[in-house]
Amino acid sequence: MFKTLLNLFITFTKIGLVGYGGGPAMVPLIQEEAVERQEWMSDEEFIDTVAMGNTLPGPLATKMALFVGFQVCGWPGAVVGLLGMLWPSSALMMVMGIFFLHFKDSPYGQAMITAIRPVVISLLSYTVYKFIPSSIRNWHTGLIAVASFAAVAFLKIHPVLVILVVAILGMIVYR
Repeated sequence: MFKTLLNLFITFTKIGLVGYGGGPAMVPLIQEEAVERQEWMSDEEFIDTVAMGNTLPGPLATKMALFVGFQVCGWPGAVVGLLGMLWPSSALMMVMGIFFLHFKDSPYGQAMITAIRPVVISLLSYTVYKFIPSSIRNWHTGLIAVASFAAVAFLKIHPVLVILVVAILGMIVYR
């Protein structure tokens, strides 16, 4: 069990070190490690984890680290996964905060921020692309995806409300 806990800690430390852009941008990194490399969960289980994480308050990446760790090693795994995810960003934030506050208005600081933003969009787009086949299985699940997107993007309905309504609809239609 110690070896698995150490592997969880190293894996989430690595994600925490390179996961720029916040929780949603880290989803593809977590997916690569948890599903592809370590095979701790299936694509479907990962999608369910992302969905569950989006229904709860707080940062997505930390919730996912906690849940993946819990699935792998129970409560000890949850704690180790969470600590592995949090310590790099906490330490780096303290160091970088000092530099950012000093250089944020400089041309170099602005150039870095400008360059990183499209990378975050591309990583999120890749995640959507990767999970379309296992999430949209027929015309009505495709309709749910389009209607949910429209509700959030155009009607400005809060995502949690959309998820709750669709979950209730799912219990009625797909049981």
